[in-house]
Amino acid sequence: MKIVNIERVAAVILLLLLILGLSVPDAPAQQRSEQRCGWFSNPTPANAWLTDKDGEWIISTQGSYSAEGDWPNFSPSRWIKTNINYGYGCACMKVVTERTEMRVTRILSAASRPVSVCRRDKAISKKEPK
Repeated sequence: MKIVNIERVAAVILLLLLILGLSVPDAPAQQRSEQRCGWFSNPTPANAWLTDKDGEWIISTQGSYSAEGDWPNFSPSRWIKTNINYGYGCACMKVVTERTEMRVTRILSAASRPVSVCRRDKAISKKEPK
């Protein structure tokens, strides 16, 4: 049985593509994740955003846009109701963003925090939703 050298095969394929004048597709752009912490607001169905030290990041808008991934789960003690079961809380989320649009494109992980953590954070304490 003959063992195939994968690197050699890949090099030959690339060389053939170049000889034939075919382009090699670019690898997908590397999307970097970032940790963002602040006020998570969900005031009405399918509308959500995260307000942190850099501003308001859109997570979902009803009938229009929704980031991939799961929103944070809040226990009753960490959730402030403003509209039946809707409201806001404090959260940290590992996300991929579209910075120019201030939009979260993917949520990799999300966790609630005590409301007191956001209230003590000078960068966001005055941005608490009402």
